[in-house]
Amino acid sequence: MTGEGCWTEITLDPRFQGWDSVAHGGIVSTLLDEVMAWSVIGRDTWGVTARLNATFRRPVPIGKPLRAEGWVVEDRRRLFRTAGRILDAASGEVLAEGEGVFMAAPPDQLAALKQRYRLRSLDGATADTTEVVDDGGRRRLDERVGVAR
Repeated sequence: MTGEGCWTEITLDPRFQGWDSVAHGGIVSTLLDEVMAWSVIGRDTWGVTARLNATFRRPVPIGKPLRAEGWVVEDRRRLFRTAGRILDAASGEVLAEGEGVFMAAPPDQLAALKQRYRLRSLDGATADTTEVVDDGGRRRLDERVGVAR
């Protein structure tokens, strides 16, 4: 994740299918929402989804490597227009695309959100490695997040 955007690679488990061997549209929309939201977080702010539009180009397969990318298209103080896409990781074919609008958290709430979720870059690590510490004190290292474009 950087100020330019973010990406992740994932292989969806069969529990996320709608039709046989195809990801449920809600899961595809969730992936788009997440990468677009993280692209906003890469701008050192947090936001909530105000609008999300998804276009399904091809069936998104279950059990095959996918790449989801998100980036900020326009930054207007507290309003972020974003874009995202899901690709077949092997061929690069675009399977789904999304557009979103995110409303940034007010400055007085931003510090509280950062403290609550304790999101921070790891000391001495590359910029595309993020550590998330949840409320239970468990640590999860996500090294799959990187630059989208």
